[in-house]
Amino acid sequence: MSDPIFPPAHPFDFDAVRDPDDGDKLKEECGIFGVVGVTDAANFVALGLHALQHRGQEAGGIVSYHPDHGFNSARRFGYVRDNFTKQSLMETLPGQLSIGHVRYSTAGSKGPTQIRDVQPFFGEFSMGGAAIAHNGNITNAEALRRELIERGSIFQSSSDSECIIHLMARSLQRDIPARMEDALRRVEGAFSVVAMTRTKLIGVRDPLGVRPLVLGKVGDGWCLSSETCALDIIGAEFVREIEPGEMVVITAENGVESIRPFRPAKPRFCIFEHVYFSRPDSIIGGRSVYETRRQIGVELAREAPVEADLVCPVPDSGTPAAIGFAHESGIPYGMGIVRNQYMGRTFIEPTEQIRNMGVRLKLNVNRALIKGKKVILVDDSVVRGTTSRKIKEMILDAGAAEVHFRIASPPTAWPCFYGVDTPQREKLLAATMSEDEMCSHLGVDSLKFISLDGLYRAVGEAEGRDTKCPQYCDACFSGEYPVEPADMIEKGFQMKAAE
Repeated sequence: MSDPIFPPAHPFDFDAVRDPDDGDKLKEECGIFGVVGVTDAANFVALGLHALQHRGQEAGGIVSYHPDHGFNSARRFGYVRDNFTKQSLMETLPGQLSIGHVRYSTAGSKGPTQIRDVQPFFGEFSMGGAAIAHNGNITNAEALRRELIERGSIFQSSSDSECIIHLMARSLQRDIPARMEDALRRVEGAFSVVAMTRTKLIGVRDPLGVRPLVLGKVGDGWCLSSETCALDIIGAEFVREIEPGEMVVITAENGVESIRPFRPAKPRFCIFEHVYFSRPDSIIGGRSVYETRRQIGVELAREAPVEADLVCPVPDSGTPAAIGFAHESGIPYGMGIVRNQYMGRTFIEPTEQIRNMGVRLKLNVNRALIKGKKVILVDDSVVRGTTSRKIKEMILDAGAAEVHFRIASPPTAWPCFYGVDTPQREKLLAATMSEDEMCSHLGVDSLKFISLDGLYRAVGEAEGRDTKCPQYCDACFSGEYPVEPADMIEKGFQMKAAE
């Protein structure tokens, strides 16, 4: 089977830029990738996971299958580039079929503590083995787990995703795709899944399509990915998005078969994918993520104008919105804050004095540009507000005359239960303070968030948000959850009262 020209053994021969570990930002769920029908498929998966590293930096895993060697797996803590780069490791993952996962823990153990929680998960069934990688969060996982344990299941991890493997094992269906259908009908919440058997690559999105999943063509083979940017890195052609509620079963010989295992539902894609999670060079719903973020800045400038001398992004996620704000307002754009591109998680902090430098290790103010200016700082979100206060202090220390914050998302006032690691509600600044109170708390001259309608206009909904039937999942802003978070309600979480 012919493949495109591609290095067969070393997925990486270049350096990568690591995003700093920012404790005041929402964490980016997980990333999934799979390939079938190409030689050394695991190398393609390693490259795809590298492109999806922004979605999870704690750990990564790859499973492959070869007829002569069976299923093989490798799971490691840390970055893809630090692990899946050695020829000696990649040679242990032979075959033309492979899937992988990069993890940020939203369920299961937090941080690099338990290798057993690192996906993909593998199960051996009577009709052969299967591996599964999951992006999202199962909102009834604890109830399912209790039921499965009572019926004899033995769990190996604390991850909600393992429930899917056990539900498949208990299914009476005669093939693995049918067992997966059975299992996912029991699951509530958000899930995009990439799975593999000995011959098949399988992709599934939940009925609401909360999390993304796309299909690509690579040489004579096929691939599945959380985002289109990971198709670009392996030279794959974007074919289409997997639709909400769709399952695709792909083989090298027969191509793509589409199945509809769930009841139809109105899609509720996560709107925060547009704002922050997805890479700006990805395409979502036919729209450039970069262009959407630039348009958010345009809407912000229309909704919350202010007299100033300079529009400055908080790098890097605030950059497209700042460009849009500057263009619409006519106020000059400038890189008033510069990010240290080489500040990674492994940075040595030997003394208390160094630790107290905090955000200054990651960001530095361009003093020559800032001094004496009225500055508009454009950021993607405010979660706890700790980083925003530090950045404001840095700007004032550099001699800025005024500091105005403009935020490219509505206030984050509710936790997400669909695959994003958000703090408890009382730790979210917008849950306990009004916009004016947040402005006073941050100590800035003004603070304005884009409205929910403005955000919807920026993503292409000209009439704004449909209050009766919202077009997206925006629960972190509105408190309106499209799927009831059963496990959290059982623990005492109070849903927003109906208006």
